[in-house]
Amino acid sequence: MPKWADYKRVAKDRGALALELFVVNSVPAGPDVDLPGTLPDHLAYQAELEQDGKLVFAGPVSDATGEDMNGEGMIIYRAASLEDAKALAENDPMHKRGVRTFSIRRWLINEGSFTVSVGLSGKKVSFS
Repeated sequence: MPKWADYKRVAKDRGALALELFVVNSVPAGPDVDLPGTLPDHLAYQAELEQDGKLVFAGPVSDATGEDMNGEGMIIYRAASLEDAKALAENDPMHKRGVRTFSIRRWLINEGSFTVSVGLSGKKVSFS
């Protein structure tokens, strides 16, 4: 497989978007951690990053069955480098306090689409 930077250059050269984002998989550090107690600070941090334009998407993911919650989450950051994205993840109160651990990977977005509809008077937003 090619090096990341080489592949990114090839993707751009062929006309792909080649938008680099950073995906964080966040998992509970153990069965007895205080996820609910840390949630308010975690959500405030996420809101701050969203306002700063650094948070793209974030939210919980289900277990493998798709039926239950297990405390795991996925966060997608917009950052200048892997190191910058890692610093964002490390400063998340859940990671900082040892409630969750995380892994982080680069993500190169080349294809796809989505539609956003905003109803101003009804304060409705829909995605498809």
